[in-house]
Amino acid sequence: MTSHYLAVRNAFFSPPHLEGRERELLIQAYESNWIITPGPQVDAFEQEICRKVGVGHAAALASGTAALHLAFVMLGIKNGDEVICSDLTFAATATAIVYCGATPVFIDSNPETWNMDPGLLAEELDSCAKKGKLPKAVFAVDLYGQCADYDRILETCKRHEVPLIEDTAEALGATYNGTFAGKFGAMGVFSFNGNKIITTSGGGMLACDNEDYVKRARFLSTQARDAAPHYQHSQIGYNYRLSNLLAALGRGQLERLDEKIARRRAINEFYRNALKEFPGVEFMPEASYGRMNCWLTVILITPEKFGADREAVRLALEKENIESRPIWKPMHMQPVFKDCRVRGGEVSEDLFERGLCLPSGSRMIEEEFDRVTRAISCSQGSQRNF
Repeated sequence: MTSHYLAVRNAFFSPPHLEGRERELLIQAYESNWIITPGPQVDAFEQEICRKVGVGHAAALASGTAALHLAFVMLGIKNGDEVICSDLTFAATATAIVYCGATPVFIDSNPETWNMDPGLLAEELDSCAKKGKLPKAVFAVDLYGQCADYDRILETCKRHEVPLIEDTAEALGATYNGTFAGKFGAMGVFSFNGNKIITTSGGGMLACDNEDYVKRARFLSTQARDAAPHYQHSQIGYNYRLSNLLAALGRGQLERLDEKIARRRAINEFYRNALKEFPGVEFMPEASYGRMNCWLTVILITPEKFGADREAVRLALEKENIESRPIWKPMHMQPVFKDCRVRGGEVSEDLFERGLCLPSGSRMIEEEFDRVTRAISCSQGSQRNF
């Protein structure tokens, strides 16, 4: 009774959903007394991700941010370099670039996919080539569970011989022309944070077909300890490895990934049907080239048509104990990146101004859906000056 009451009272944004063999596998790790890293659960989790995505090698790490950082380390990115990345993304995408001393350059979104605009990327790389200073990498984000347009992005990257890294932190299980996210470019990066479609509480993965990259990532992620009986270090390393306990949790989650995606897609479809008659409400489009995992359902609200702006709707939901969030604030609008170059920016600014992420957890129940749509309906005409 209590847990059901709380579920109805609080519609959370994207809470963890444990319903499979997580407990069994955690107990296995606990009873083996192998709770640190590395361990057999870590090895198995890496292998299972590889089989699911179709990559050759993977290193399980403490966070998606750690995986992002090591991806840049693998490419030798250093102080004074530039790295191109998506403008509309979570801050970790850009901050990992700064960890290496490099400078991010932001590319605006394509309004049809919300991901990096391939045309603007081509313009930026062509401009850089003319100046004789190409970036050291391109970092494309698979936003809210949808793959970027990799055929066009890779064509441009290959023409300029600039490596691509895929930030698929939000898109495990999504596909691009039938290929799973994480397979494109030199490396793919996953996140298993608590709000992701599968979780290890906190964790991430660096995946690719280059065995040398993964071996080196594992070495650096365990403090770069040399092969010696004593503690000897010839390089600077990091404490980035995933624990055996958390890997066990991830294995249980991964077993039900397809079910979780099906549920999130069903939630997205419910919202589309429930809100289709609301003027001024649009949904993040699904690109014809792929299949989203619908990690989050995201809407755009045009206040002149709807009668209230995005923030008024968010506050109306909050008043009913319903958690929602504005979409990512573009990187070029962040104070910490105010001096960085950006190509475009108008699309991502508009998406931020009007975009709202709705509760999308795979454990949502019918009463929660009804409360969300009622609260959105009641917010119409609630006013703010637009």
